[in-house]
This record gives sequence, structure tokens and C-alpha cells, in this order.
Amino acid sequence: MRLNPSLLAVPLLCVFCSVDHPAATAPPDTHPFTVRDMLALDRISSPVASPDGRWIVFARRKTDLDADRGRTDLWIVKSDGTGLRQLTTNAANDGSPQWLATGEGSSATVAFLSNRDGATAKGTTQVWAIDVEGGEARRVTDLPVDVDTLRVSEDGKLLAVGAETYPDCADLACTAARDKEKAQKKSTGMIFDKLPIREWDTWYTGKRRHVFVVPVAGGPAVDILKGIDADCPTRPWGDENDYALSPDGKQLALSFKKPMGSQEAWSTNEDIWLAPTDGSAPASDLSAENQARDSDPVFSPDGKSIAWLAMKRPGYESDRYRVVVRDRAGGALRTLTEDWDRSPGSLAWSRAGDRLFATADDLGHHGVFSIDPRSGRVTTLTSAGHAGAVMETSRGLVVLLDSLTSPADLWSVPAGGGAPRRLTDINADVMDHVRLGAPEPFTFQGAKGDTVHAWSVKPIDFDAGKKYPLAFLVHGGPQGSFGDGWSYRWNAQTYAAAGYAVVMVDFHGSTGYGQAFTDAINGDWGGAPYEDLMMGLDAALQRAPWVDGGRTCALGASYGGWMIDYLAGKTDRFRCLVTHDGILSNPMNYYGTEELWFPEWELGGTPWDHPEGYAKYDPMGLVAHWKTPMLVVHGAKDYRVPDVQGLAVFTALQRKGIPSKLLYFPDENHWVLKPADSILWHETVLAWLDQYIGKTSQAPAGLPVQAPAGAK
Repeated sequence: MRLNPSLLAVPLLCVFCSVDHPAATAPPDTHPFTVRDMLALDRISSPVASPDGRWIVFARRKTDLDADRGRTDLWIVKSDGTGLRQLTTNAANDGSPQWLATGEGSSATVAFLSNRDGATAKGTTQVWAIDVEGGEARRVTDLPVDVDTLRVSEDGKLLAVGAETYPDCADLACTAARDKEKAQKKSTGMIFDKLPIREWDTWYTGKRRHVFVVPVAGGPAVDILKGIDADCPTRPWGDENDYALSPDGKQLALSFKKPMGSQEAWSTNEDIWLAPTDGSAPASDLSAENQARDSDPVFSPDGKSIAWLAMKRPGYESDRYRVVVRDRAGGALRTLTEDWDRSPGSLAWSRAGDRLFATADDLGHHGVFSIDPRSGRVTTLTSAGHAGAVMETSRGLVVLLDSLTSPADLWSVPAGGGAPRRLTDINADVMDHVRLGAPEPFTFQGAKGDTVHAWSVKPIDFDAGKKYPLAFLVHGGPQGSFGDGWSYRWNAQTYAAAGYAVVMVDFHGSTGYGQAFTDAINGDWGGAPYEDLMMGLDAALQRAPWVDGGRTCALGASYGGWMIDYLAGKTDRFRCLVTHDGILSNPMNYYGTEELWFPEWELGGTPWDHPEGYAKYDPMGLVAHWKTPMLVVHGAKDYRVPDVQGLAVFTALQRKGIPSKLLYFPDENHWVLKPADSILWHETVLAWLDQYIGKTSQAPAGLPVQAPAGAK
């Protein structure tokens, strides 16, 4: 049975009801949702409404299992949801669409990035264009290096593109020549004299990401950050949202860190800069007075104001974002959302300039909000599911919306809020033939007497007369949320379809419940969050007599992996554990990670100045108490939590004689992204659960058959 995302507008069925219900009868021609179904789903990204609001163009990714990769093409749909059709067909990838021109017939044109064969002699990613009515795509740029982001001026005459360059190079030809020279050298050694030396899964090469302005009619590419040793878009995930073109095309607003040498590795101080698009003057710093992060600049439609997101506390990457607006003429800066205790993740102006649209985590969902740029008044437009990519069209507001029961599609949102209306259903051919578990939110009194939110998901084909094992998922971040959203890495439905109940607790430190709740985890990684998890497990078991408390397995990644390593020495109530890219030693991970601001804020400083902060909740100090079977997963290209941490966990388990297994990916980073690796990950994890709490489980010697009432 398919759970239609339209259920977002109505209360979900009670998951933890004590009333007995007859076993559900599986509809014909359906099967349990699996990782292969998940990989068969197409993924929508980068939707952009045309300037006249009549069309929406977006990227649509299909998974090619034979090639072990995704392939992306452009699709287009009218803003009322009709006329869906494919716009480009390419053996490589077409993505990052932007409107180059809007008009009747063939004069409506979309610019996009593509690495299709023949782009240049090297086949680099360049800007291409295609008419909405079809025809062959044509190349717009022929730069000697790859283009990785794209913006187009309102008049369609200028492109603002992101590309890597050496800061001391005068042009991109110099960068290409230096790359060629490096490639011809036999030695692969690298020399560094400052941090950072690598980021996420990539080593620094001396190049920086800069924004270049390129005339569509032809002409040289102007490096807006020429000579500046900084990245815009920012690393590692910065995109076109890090810069914006003014409506008249004369200026660029950009977000980047000023050059600061090694301090870059322990600073979060990105500023908003303003620069002329002709390169006639250096960029000026609009937010120099703020030593914390400023990001996501957007010009008002009349070009008179710039809005952006601003934090207050230097060094804290999870501080609350405020929406600020600066008048370009007078320079006055106003904070609009000081009294709104949510942290926006995106920002966009309405076409009339009378509203700002923001998205933010909110009580286990990720909603859309309207902000009055004069009063700062915030109005909720959507309050269920996970929304993003807010666009204003001729038919009203359109967003990407997904949930625990549905991958992302385009939905129309009423101007005053209310139930969204589906515009696309691109995965109906898959989702109509799979059975999913029913989700339900619940709350309980957690640490410090606070209300803590959580989600549960029933196993498919639920029968209240049966007892079900439990997959207990712990989110990463730690400032994150396992809310009402679809995931391609930690999807609750893959466990529900395998016959497991699922519980996910948004412990202290989670986002969407006010900044004080998020801040509560600072310096307290193993305190209130651990208590919340144990109390949340107790609450779930009390509410669900059909969950077998003696057959539970805890799983987590990143901070969630850290928590698995930690609770392995704190409690024996789980029959098995899964730790993915977790931390065993807090001090050693400081010396290996690339973003030093994170541990310095979270653990109170450096390990030599504040060793007690690193020792307070260090999983390594609890290894002597470990006895629960554990599956360890790690990627060799994980530079956020270097792989030695996972290898050390496996070494300790093996040396102590604890049943354990290591799944190691030589070419994956902090995430598992390749389709074949994703299949192996899911098969290995579910087999581990089956072995200890599921279909083939037997209680290992020395492990409890019934869960104790509480933690140690």
C-alpha cells in the first residue's frame, strides 16, 4: 500500500495505540520497499521558475546501476503541473538550470551546466543553452576549466559562474597551463605550509573557487575575486546560493571568508561582500562588524536592498541564523527575526518584494515561512513534511516537498498557508507498487524535564498481535533532526519494510525546537542527549506493547556513530549496534579532522587547553565495558572523521573477542553515495540486524534477552 503524501494535511494513523487491529492485507502487485526500490527512484533537484512564472525547469536524476552512477537531465513542467516533459537527453549530466531568456515559443531559453562530450577539447563542464520548445543544445562558454555553478543576469546578457583557479593567476588560461604542468610531473607528493590541507573528501591543491562573470555575447571571463585567497562558492558544499546578481546586472553579492591564513580552519567568519561585475573595483565587506557567519545573500526585486542569513556567535556553525536586510543606499542594517526562535536554511524574495520566503526545521518538520520585510512578522505556510526550493510562479508558490512516506515532488502551496497540492508525481511507477510503514510523531518528558519529540514507523503489514524487533536510529550532526523527510542514506522505510519497528528521537541538540534546545548539547554530548535516547526508548516501549524490548539494535552515523561507540560502554540493553563513521577518541579526532571550529566549540577549546572537555564523554575511556556485538562502517575518504577512528573501534572489538564486523569503503567519504555501495551497505546492515534481532536471531551468550528498565 502506498501512503500518499497528501496525508501530510491530515493526522496520521496512531502508531502506538493499544487497541488491537486485524492484520493488514497486502494489496496485490505490491512488495516491501527495498534499497533497490530506493535506487529506482528519480530525484528532483534545482527547480527554477521562469521569470514570467509560467514554467518550472528542474534537474531529474536517474540511477544507472550498470554504470554505478547517477545520470541527470533537465525536465520542464508548467506551473500548474501540466505539460511535464523531458528537455534534454544526454549520456553525461545536464544540471543547474537557470533561465537565460523568457518569451513566446523558441525565445524561451534555459542555460545549464553539462559535461556532455565535445564541450571542449577536454570535455570539461561548461554552460550550455537550449530552447524550451526543443532542438539541439548549444554551447555558451568555452572556458579552459570546469564550471561548477551558474547564475544568469535578469537581462540574459551576463553569466556568473563558479570555477577553480590559482589566486595568483591572471586568468583561467594560466590555471589550465599550471594544471597541465602538474599533471606531467612524476612525483605525487604535496607540500603544505598552512591549514586546511583537505576538506570533506578532497585534498587542497592550491586552487580556490572563484566567481567569474562571462558576457553571453562573448568576451573574457572576469575574476571577481582576482588575487583573493578565499573560496566563493564556499567549500565543500557551497553553490550558487553563495552569490547573487543585482537586478541591473552591475553588482554581485558574495559570501566568503576573508583571507586569514591557517585561521580559516578554525573560523566560521564568512562575510557578505559587494563587487562590480566588470571587475573595476575590489569587493567591499558589508558585514565586517559581524565576526560570525553571514551567508545566502539575495537582492530585493527593485535592487535597493540585500537580505542574508546571519549568525551571532563566532566559531559556532550551529548558531541560530537571523534574517537581516541592508539598504544599499544608506547602509542601514536591520535584523528581522530576532524574536523568531527558528534558524532559516534558505531565503528568497517574493516577486513584488513585499515578502521574504524562508525554510526552517520546526518540530520535526521542515516548513516554509513568509517574513514581512518591514515588521519581521513570520507566517507559517507549510507545517508538515520537508519543504525546500521555494519559488513564486504565475500560479502561486511552489516548493519541493518530501516526507517519511514520499520522495520529493513539486507541490503548490496556498498563499495564506494550508494543504499543499501535488503538481508532479515522478515516481508513481515505483511508489504505487511498494509497501511502506506508517509514521507517527510522539513526545515524552526527557532530560531536564523538557519535552522531547520523536518519530516512530510501524513495520509493513503490521499485526498488533505480533511482537516486532526495533531499529533505534540515532541522527548525526549532532545539531540535526530525524524528522518528517525522505532520505537516500538513512531511510526508515528500508527497516520497516524488512519487518522492523523504527524509533528516531530528536534529543537535546536537535534543530527545530528553539536555539536553547540546540545549544544544550554543547559540552554535553553524553549527558542530556544520552538520557533522551534512553528515555525515548522507554517511552516507545511503554506505548507499543507490540515492540519486543528484548530485541533492539541501535544504529547511528557521524555523531550518531559517536553515540553508538559511547553507549556501547554505558548500557547493555541493545542486542546489537551499528556505528557508521563514528568517533572513538575525541582528542585524536581533533588532530585529524579538517574543520577545527567544530570540536573547539563543542568541546570547549583545544585538547591541550581544555583536556577535560575532550575526556568528559570520551568513548575510548569506556572500551573496557564493551560487550555488545557491533558492525563498524567507515569510508577511506572521510576527512571529517578519519577512517582510523572506525579501524580503531574494530580493533578494540576484535581484541576483546566481541562479535564484530567491519564494512570498509576505499572510495566513499562521510556518506555512502555510489549505488552499488549503497546496496552493499543496506544488505550488510539488515543482515546484521537479522542475525541478532530479526529473522535468524539468537541471543548471544552474555547478552540480555529482556531489556532492563533503564540505562546504567
